[in-house]
Amino acid sequence: MVHNLPDIAFFHTLADAAAEQTLPRYRSAQNLHIGNKPKEGFRFDPVTDADREAERAIRALISAHYPQHAILGEEFGAVGSGEIQWILDPVDGTRPFLCGIPVWGTLMGLLYHGRAVMGMMSQPFTQERFWADGIQSWYRGPYGEHALQTRKNLPLAHAILHTTSPEPVLSHPTVHFQDLTQHTLMTRYGGECYAMAMLAAGHIDICVEYGLQPYDIAALIPIIEQAGGTVTTLDGGRPEGGGNIVASGDPQLHQQALAILNG
Repeated sequence: MVHNLPDIAFFHTLADAAAEQTLPRYRSAQNLHIGNKPKEGFRFDPVTDADREAERAIRALISAHYPQHAILGEEFGAVGSGEIQWILDPVDGTRPFLCGIPVWGTLMGLLYHGRAVMGMMSQPFTQERFWADGIQSWYRGPYGEHALQTRKNLPLAHAILHTTSPEPVLSHPTVHFQDLTQHTLMTRYGGECYAMAMLAAGHIDICVEYGLQPYDIAALIPIIEQAGGTVTTLDGGRPEGGGNIVASGDPQLHQQALAILNG
């Protein structure tokens, strides 16, 4: 644990501030304004005032308490430089947010010299938080708080596989996702960042995601790793920069998944 990092209580403060912006707009057509920021491969990439106002709230608190820290956020880009950088996605899963499905979350990751060492995923509607404090990963929800632990020693044939959407599977034919589905117990879709949290909690075994940005994954890396899991790029490298990402609860399972995905 690096001693000059903020404590996890500050992450909870940030999550509270974000929730004040996201929750009044969730499942509320009157309070929500929807825009589109098209990007390569997507005809519709939604952005809302929930995204923008939540990021503004988080940035304001970080700047007030840690003005020396750099920040990279999905909505307002990068500011500052130095050994400590916050990576923010105020509403990861804007599509399910728009659909009223509570698998979106506010993601806040902390990088130290480029390595993700702390992170939090907050789902305010279900009143759940998943976080990594630099040593261990934790869950807090309506029924209490406990440490997170990924599922271990599972044969690939018994593993649960997840990816958020089937569309990128078709547009990335060199990634042999369909082959992996033939070796696992079952495949589920649509979980967004919540599926990654469920992997850390031991309910999902392999997550495959395509074309992620740093703010999509930075907060989730330490949550999974400090729960005992593994997160890499498709070629086995560090995942902080995003790209095609594979997360697994068990290191041996991870190597099996990578071998199949890479053909």
